[in-house]
Amino acid sequence: MPAGRPERLHKVAFDLPDKIADWTHASSERLWTGKTSVQMEVQVRNTPFYVKGIAFGDIVRVRPDHERREFVSEAGHSTVRIIIKGEDARDTVEAMLRSFDCSWEIDTTGQLWAIDVPPHVDYSSMRTALLRVADEGKIGIEEDALARAYHDGLTLSDSDR
Repeated sequence: MPAGRPERLHKVAFDLPDKIADWTHASSERLWTGKTSVQMEVQVRNTPFYVKGIAFGDIVRVRPDHERREFVSEAGHSTVRIIIKGEDARDTVEAMLRSFDCSWEIDTTGQLWAIDVPPHVDYSSMRTALLRVADEGKIGIEEDALARAYHDGLTLSDSDR
């Protein structure tokens, strides 16, 4: 891509499992993607709110029939989602995410946050800080697409804090 020219992004729909589709009242989530040098492969350019197992920068293979998406490779980013349970948690969580150099998106309700954890972040320290806020009952956490580097012993139980 020529220097100074913005990347052209495209939306790709990812089907949601029935349980999530019922909760979100949507059958799919559309994510921004950018083309790669490999035909029919795209790189995810935003952090998903609902799609499981996908993080910013991951490579996904698409098909022309738009009915199937295949995970190809991870970029080392992780997706963590939080539900804000207490109004006083917003400023705390925002300051924490800034200190760890993370970016995030907030849904239209303001309650669901999709957090991109880049590969350079010390996720163990960030996780400890998030769990402290969760233990106070201010947030719920879902660790969805953790990079391979974080897999050992970090996932939360199904009970979501």
